[in-house]
Amino acid sequence: MPAVLDALQDEFADATYHLIGHSAGGQLIGLMSNYSALASVFNVACSSGRIKNMSMPYKLKAMGFMDAFIPLTNLTLGYTPSDKIGMGEPLPRGVSRQWREWCNGAGYIKTAFGKSIQTHFYNDITMPSLWLGFSDDDIANSKNMDDMIRVFTKMPVEKQFLDPKDFGLNSIGHMRYFSSRTNAKAPQLWQMAVDWLAKQQ
Repeated sequence: MPAVLDALQDEFADATYHLIGHSAGGQLIGLMSNYSALASVFNVACSSGRIKNMSMPYKLKAMGFMDAFIPLTNLTLGYTPSDKIGMGEPLPRGVSRQWREWCNGAGYIKTAFGKSIQTHFYNDITMPSLWLGFSDDDIANSKNMDDMIRVFTKMPVEKQFLDPKDFGLNSIGHMRYFSSRTNAKAPQLWQMAVDWLAKQQ
């Protein structure tokens, strides 16, 4: 993320920079040493992903993934084949182990402060932000969104927690905000990002 922002600044020196973060893309802003170049943040489905705050039956699925699948595959394969069960890309052993530790603790990345993370900028970030969440997202539920927001101690936050049915959709969940099908059926969702960015210019 810092490298992408550096490249944008090199290529478009006179531009204003905004971050649109999905899940981890919003969680990890506080590890960007060049965060101060960002004018605003638009976060979607960004939360701590804390298993304790999840509801059944998804909570059982998450516990199985974090506390059984990750340790077992790390031991037998040397990595976590997350793609095999629809949980993103394959992960190196250390990455999945860290992810497990963070999701089992409060505040996600906050659990690593002073341990594996010695330097961070979560207490320094002050650019305005809009956080979108959806009522059918089992991971970034409202409690987990608030859990992550608290890590950004000085960030001005506007939080909107939305119901897909209000947009004529059966589901949005954790992944479908960025789907072209979602935009075709409910273009006002993407328009929220456009309107937010326009206000921050």
